[in-house]
Amino acid sequence: MSANDLIEVIPLTGLNRALAYRVPGNMQHAVQVGSLVKVPLMNRRVLGVVRHLSCAQAVPLAKVKYIFEVLYAWPVVTPDLLTLAQWLQGYYASTPEAVYEIMIPAAVRSGMSPKMQKWLELAKPLSDAEWQQLNRRAPKQAQLYTFLKSQFQPILRSTVLTRLKLTASSCDALIKRGVIKEVQRRSERDAYSDLFAKAEERVEQTVVLNAEQQAAFADMASSIDTAKFKTHLLHGVTGSGKTEVYLATIQKALAVGGGVIFLVPEVALTPQTVGRLRSRLEKDGHKVVVWHSHLSAGERFDAWFSLVKGESRVVVGARSAIFAPVQQLRLIVVDEEHEPAYKQGEVPRYHGRDVAVYRAMLCKAVCVLGSATPSLESLYNQEKKNYRLNTLTKRVDDRQLPKVHIVDMKREKFTPQGLPTISTLLAEKLQNRMDNREQSILFINRRGYFKSMVCPECSHVATCQHCDVSLTYHRTDERLKCHICGYQERAPQRCPKCRSSKIRWRGYGTQKVEDVVQKIVPQAKIVRMDADTMVKKHLFRSILADFRVGKIDILIGTQMIAKGLDFPNVTLVGLVDADISMHVQDFRAGERTFQLVVQVAGRAGRGDRAGEVVIQTMAPQNAAIQYARKGDFEAYLLDELAQRKEFRYPPYRHIVRHLFRGRNPEKVLFFAEKWTALLESKIEHSIEIRGPAPAPLEKLKDYYRFHLWYFMGNVSKIMPSIIELRKHFPMDDAVIDVFDVDPVDLT
Repeated sequence: MSANDLIEVIPLTGLNRALAYRVPGNMQHAVQVGSLVKVPLMNRRVLGVVRHLSCAQAVPLAKVKYIFEVLYAWPVVTPDLLTLAQWLQGYYASTPEAVYEIMIPAAVRSGMSPKMQKWLELAKPLSDAEWQQLNRRAPKQAQLYTFLKSQFQPILRSTVLTRLKLTASSCDALIKRGVIKEVQRRSERDAYSDLFAKAEERVEQTVVLNAEQQAAFADMASSIDTAKFKTHLLHGVTGSGKTEVYLATIQKALAVGGGVIFLVPEVALTPQTVGRLRSRLEKDGHKVVVWHSHLSAGERFDAWFSLVKGESRVVVGARSAIFAPVQQLRLIVVDEEHEPAYKQGEVPRYHGRDVAVYRAMLCKAVCVLGSATPSLESLYNQEKKNYRLNTLTKRVDDRQLPKVHIVDMKREKFTPQGLPTISTLLAEKLQNRMDNREQSILFINRRGYFKSMVCPECSHVATCQHCDVSLTYHRTDERLKCHICGYQERAPQRCPKCRSSKIRWRGYGTQKVEDVVQKIVPQAKIVRMDADTMVKKHLFRSILADFRVGKIDILIGTQMIAKGLDFPNVTLVGLVDADISMHVQDFRAGERTFQLVVQVAGRAGRGDRAGEVVIQTMAPQNAAIQYARKGDFEAYLLDELAQRKEFRYPPYRHIVRHLFRGRNPEKVLFFAEKWTALLESKIEHSIEIRGPAPAPLEKLKDYYRFHLWYFMGNVSKIMPSIIELRKHFPMDDAVIDVFDVDPVDLT
């Protein structure tokens, strides 16, 4: 045996390198590049992915072991995903194991098989005499035979036995005689094919694209025809019909035999998007599957199986859907591309939007990034001619953009409890919508009742024992809760420190807003959507379905209702506290505030009735709010880019955040400083290093955190050197460090 008879396998066990293995003769035909296999490693059986069908390593052939098993008869990782995995490891400083675990669903790694069901059908008819004899000797069998003879198609075995109240022996006897036959059929666990699906689908009418939509679609269709990589930035105001452009472009990609990935930033947006795509595409025979982390293992497996077998060519999902094994990929759509939710918070810390662009490049596909408020990174790429810009400047049917009111909360009349939650103007407009039988949405990106508990006597603030954050009061169960680690305690009646009864509550969240609004419009049906209420599977789908048909008057929620949702009868949107995103230690705070105001405002007036938006703020003069109120995107863009350029922040340079954490703060800081000194002495590339310094959230789940910032022009060129240097740095086992490339959360 030579090295050419070996294969290279990447074990999914933290080894971080490929190993050589032999293939038994009876498995030679089953092993392919991308196959999932079980291999021996030390004294264990571990999973691995076949990287090459040959081996370039110099290995002693006598010590090479055989693989144990090939889990599936087809590759679980497509060739483009294998290349993408290597890029993810280098760019995002990740391990092969972490990358392949997000590419290959857990159900697939566990060796799950398709769910099979037994169906019955008639195999041969009986003569009258044979039937009479059967009826005398075995009337139950005769009853089953008569029933199946009356059916025009196979019927589920369990259904037949239950309906006729028969035992399995009657069925098995007829199968043994060859009178009926049992066939195995795959039963698909299809996500979003339940009772809510019809409410989520639309009665699709013939849609005629307007001039702007048609121009954008024609440009994208031309890119698809060239079969070359191209990225389009679709910048359209809220309600301008971006989804119709997506749908037309998807139909074009399918028409040329291609596959499609459609990404949405929030799981809550998936049902609405799936409903629209299915109602448009499935009548033409195109199957649409769903892919996100909230699916059951069976649903996730069946979606994967359908894609890998080529039965479906369209997948809709959150950021992880970018790794779906779509065959002949020709189009990737990233809706609301500016959303921070596309950034993965755990290793590998990839950005779904950027991975989408890179995968499109590997597949020579078209990538469409759509948003009413594109990220500055995407706009910068458009200016550099890396992306092609398509714009939609008007709402469909020439509907007017909503009228925006800014309320200076400093001028509101204070109540005995302090600053009012709902301004007089917003309260009046909520009542007005109730009188006109119209719907309203109120948005506040903070759950709970009060933000914090403070004692005015001793200045004590109730804080989490494990994190550097104040505890949030939840009135529903009278508890103080940490929204980071989950710690909770009973809400006290007196100050725990000085025993004063004069404790005060500050700030407010969704629970308080719900309580106040219910008193303003007691006749209204109000529903709250946040992480505290959305605890049951499909509950958010049920609520949105009820809201769509008018069973709910006012919807109150966090970021899950701030973008993408389309409800024609919503004519009022209230941004209860626009300042939450404004005062964050983040250079993107202004950008996030601008995007939030525009996106939230875009939920109003999407039907035939005009919409209004009320923005409550303590800083009405803030530039981001003023630009958003006027809808002046160009002026905002020039102002923000000028500030970024002055300080050389993204998009003009990349940032890499290097976080160190451990239970001993002195030890963590010591090793962070030691690493910094080594990096400064060894790195040959031009980078700017800042830190180490305490993270804005210094203590998190009992771990103390310090971080470094690396500012650099080219991540792909510089990060490999930093990663290689880190491999040889003697870090204490009690200190953990991680790299976050292009971070979106700086806390």
